[in-house]
Amino acid sequence: MATQTTASCTGSSLLQPISEIINLPLDQVNFVACQLFALLMALLFRIYLHPSKTSPFIRHVVATLLGLYLALFCFGWYSLHFLVQSGLSYSVMVFVGLEHMHKYCFIVTLGYLIVCQVTRVYVFDYGMYSADFTGPMMVITQKITSLAFEIHDGMTKREGLTPSQKYLAISRMPSLLEYLSYNCNFMGILAGPTCSYNDYMAFIEGTGYRPRHQENANGKENGKYRQSEPSPKKDVISKLCTCAVSLGIYLSLCKLLPVDQSIDDEFVRNTPFPLQIVYLYVAMLALRPKYYFVWTLADAINNAAGFGFNGYNKDGSPRWDLISNLRILDIEFATSFKLFLDNWNIQTAQWLKRVCYERCPINPTAATFLLSAMWHGVYPGYYLTFVTGIGMTMAARAIRHNIRPHFLVSDVHKRVYDVITWAATQVAISYTVVPFVLLTVGPSLKFYSNCKDIQYDSKNIQYDCKNIQYNMTAKYTNCNLKKHTKTIKTHKTREKYTK
Repeated sequence: MATQTTASCTGSSLLQPISEIINLPLDQVNFVACQLFALLMALLFRIYLHPSKTSPFIRHVVATLLGLYLALFCFGWYSLHFLVQSGLSYSVMVFVGLEHMHKYCFIVTLGYLIVCQVTRVYVFDYGMYSADFTGPMMVITQKITSLAFEIHDGMTKREGLTPSQKYLAISRMPSLLEYLSYNCNFMGILAGPTCSYNDYMAFIEGTGYRPRHQENANGKENGKYRQSEPSPKKDVISKLCTCAVSLGIYLSLCKLLPVDQSIDDEFVRNTPFPLQIVYLYVAMLALRPKYYFVWTLADAINNAAGFGFNGYNKDGSPRWDLISNLRILDIEFATSFKLFLDNWNIQTAQWLKRVCYERCPINPTAATFLLSAMWHGVYPGYYLTFVTGIGMTMAARAIRHNIRPHFLVSDVHKRVYDVITWAATQVAISYTVVPFVLLTVGPSLKFYSNCKDIQYDSKNIQYDCKNIQYNMTAKYTNCNLKKHTKTIKTHKTREKYTK
């Protein structure tokens, strides 16, 4: 297996012997090795290049050079695309007026990403699960477009901005070094996650731990606050343990429970439909630890460098989740489609919200799903997933609005509702995401054709929900009618008695 994928790996072949020994593709071995190296460098970066010991300039230079080295090791000369994409976008920021700079920058950055994705898929055909060079470009695209909108918000009129937009707004143009450091630093060059420019600069300059100064009525400071710098050691160890467990689960189960088994003719013919649903859920459950491993390791690397502090909990313990990309327990026990999405790929969801959902004047939900599909790539399965996701989102909103209030009458009813919606959410997510995994149109449509029973049951459920709502409305109307009739009789009796 490893030798078969060597030709598709554009990076260094130094670790080829290890790839053959453990029977994993070389590009994946390079990725994990570079991330572990980045973790070590993050620890040294925090200790020896602490903001109290060195200048922001040195920290920017070291972070950028290490990031470019890791990119070169993993992707070879294809890593030049990172610099080309960043350079084109920076030129747009500098030479285009502020009024339209963010729009042109968005088009150029996303357009360059899509061109690279098209060539990777339809020209070079590297496949989905290789560590291809467009993965880091997806994160860089998020950073560049976010930065462009934040500069536009900060250097133009601020009327109409939301509180979060005002907080993220940037009042000056970043230097080229700051810009490259933000896009290509070694902590996030391979797997992100994305972050705001202001948060990254606070990390580089060492102001991320410093409380804001408060002023009294005379405009003078009420005193100096001691700078607190909690250690990320506990959180880094915890996240590395999560990575180890996630990797073990994924390597153990991914081959035993392939998702494409759900469209196998023999499996569909010989397996009862309820068991097909159970298998689909378990197969998707076995696939998620891969993402848990990658994103949690990336979070641990940033934390080890001192980036990611997010204040304190109520018990006084530090929070290191500023740029965390997921909440595993909230994902696995989500009771709605929205709760699942809110805790999955969090930083990407924040990016979609800031650059699209909050700014699109027409149908922001559909526009956000479309942008998400375009950003992910050009496989048809992505678009089938996100089109299905629009319908799932609208249906979930309708059910929550019309049905949920009737289950809030007691704790028992609420627990029953939570169990039912948890199961429905997991089935809905699995059904929606299958084309994302299968990638192509043929297998995806075959899966949909095998799920006619789900669609039929969904129509029946929707019909039953309407009947429930109609019956409840009728009962409420009849109750009011009886009260009204009783009131009329009472008035007539009083009038008769008065007479």
